[in-house]
Amino acid sequence: MPTARAVMHGAVSIVNAIATGKGATLGISLNVESTIESAPGNGIVFENKESSLSSRLIRSVVEKAVPKNDLGKSKLRISLNSEIPSGYGLKSSSAISSVISLACAKLFRPQVDDFEVLRHGVEASLETKVSITGAFDDACACYFGGFIVTDNHSMKLVKSEKAPAEISAVIFIPRSRKRGNVKNLKILAGVFEQAWSLASKSDYWNAMLLNGLATSAILNSDPKILTDLIEAGALGASVSGNGPSIAAVAKKENISAVKKAFSSQDGEILVSEINNKKAEVYEV
Repeated sequence: MPTARAVMHGAVSIVNAIATGKGATLGISLNVESTIESAPGNGIVFENKESSLSSRLIRSVVEKAVPKNDLGKSKLRISLNSEIPSGYGLKSSSAISSVISLACAKLFRPQVDDFEVLRHGVEASLETKVSITGAFDDACACYFGGFIVTDNHSMKLVKSEKAPAEISAVIFIPRSRKRGNVKNLKILAGVFEQAWSLASKSDYWNAMLLNGLATSAILNSDPKILTDLIEAGALGASVSGNGPSIAAVAKKENISAVKKAFSSQDGEILVSEINNKKAEVYEV
């Protein structure tokens, strides 16, 4: 029975795309792995207990990524392992939709290119309302790694470059999952436009901080933590995605000071290397 295994990584935000449709992201090494086994028959079987949201998303991706006539005569067994905490702004749903799309492509459409693989995941994210913009920026960072700058509305990759190897992301995951109304981010569209403009000139850390200040003002995060993180030696810091997690990027020698800046907060701290590696897929 043909089986494909794909591996994709997570990402943190540099510029949130909701206000303007334009975003920037940075790949991190927390990963998601999916194995899809195809046998004669019909239907999709989930090996792990997926949430109803991710099973809806996966089903939608499969319906886009697998040609209809193949889908009608294949029983797909899907398993998924993720190191990315879901629902905290660390791009887990983009990683999941892209990893499923990539594994399906390997089995049924080996000739499709990277952007076709990503498009199926983005369209499924829009269709199942997992994402407001389709999160093309997040999907690209999960897929290609490194720094990514995109225009989500036109699905255009504006910039992609490797990140320095000596930096890591320190991610704070608060105990409370409360967040403000993300639609209100549009109020500060001009500020997000400026942050994106900085990112498109490779001024990622100022872009990230500006994004963090604007996002925390709207999503009820405390902006003071961002200045504490910069003071502790972080290069950039921001609410990631729509929160509530906060990501700071720092050189290895400043990581313990950055972790300490988070220590007064109630939650968990993860440290993840930056990821510059492209997603991988192979037949098992």
